[in-house]
Amino acid sequence: MPIPPLPPGLEEKDVDPLIARALEEDLAEAGDITCQAVIPPDVRFSGVMAARQEIIVAGLPLAARVFARVSDEIAFLPEAVDGDKINKGGVLARLEGPAAALLPAERVALNLLQHLCGIATQTRRYVEAIAGTGCVLLDTRKTIPGLRKVEKYATRMGGASNHRMGLYDAILIKDNHLAVTGSVHEAVRRARAAGHAHIEVECDTLEQVREAIDAGAERLLLDNMDPPMLRRALKIVDGRARTEASGGVTLETIHAIAATGVDFVSVGRITQSAPAVDIGLDWRAE
Repeated sequence: MPIPPLPPGLEEKDVDPLIARALEEDLAEAGDITCQAVIPPDVRFSGVMAARQEIIVAGLPLAARVFARVSDEIAFLPEAVDGDKINKGGVLARLEGPAAALLPAERVALNLLQHLCGIATQTRRYVEAIAGTGCVLLDTRKTIPGLRKVEKYATRMGGASNHRMGLYDAILIKDNHLAVTGSVHEAVRRARAAGHAHIEVECDTLEQVREAIDAGAERLLLDNMDPPMLRRALKIVDGRARTEASGGVTLETIHAIAATGVDFVSVGRITQSAPAVDIGLDWRAE
């Protein structure tokens, strides 16, 4: 099959080197020596990729791309799209092709798919926990190095919105920046002098909330504040900036946090701690 296109938000420069490294890690120069030893080159397999638990799909085009990179004789026929909710036993895709090509690609494809579906599935749980509050779930930079673009894609499939992609695309003044500049006012002043219009300030205390508002910050990250403290912070803000709650947020606490009236809640756990889901790929010889 031809190499399938990538979904919006993912680019070849982010995905193809990742797939190439993963295949190289498994195959090196020798290839799959077990297949070479025991599988005749003319044997063909067909297989069904199915969910063994309820999942949210993310990464199916990447899995298809893995198989296509190994052999253009493989047919990958998806029966779901990223963002779908699939029940236990539901089919994600059907495959057919040379066994000697399918088997070497299987683990890399499943590793990527199980990891990204795990993130999307975990994200959806958090999104559902704040349904009706008007609050938006955000991801963070707590991602596996080298996988940020695809992991943040998976959070979108789960229903979250992306926070900044890296240190390069948004100003966020945190405690270590304040330790250098000496005050919120000075940090915001320097950011504006550098030509940045949209400035977010992390606030650990109500006094910092007041300082950030007085300095003209457009957005406040309210760090590790419990719901009563968040409500006090929101009274100080009084609609003059957008607010984001962060720090120690769990499935058990997120609804109460979102219900305070903050605009956003950012959660590192949806990428940092999401367990891989169980997806099976069962083969039969033709």
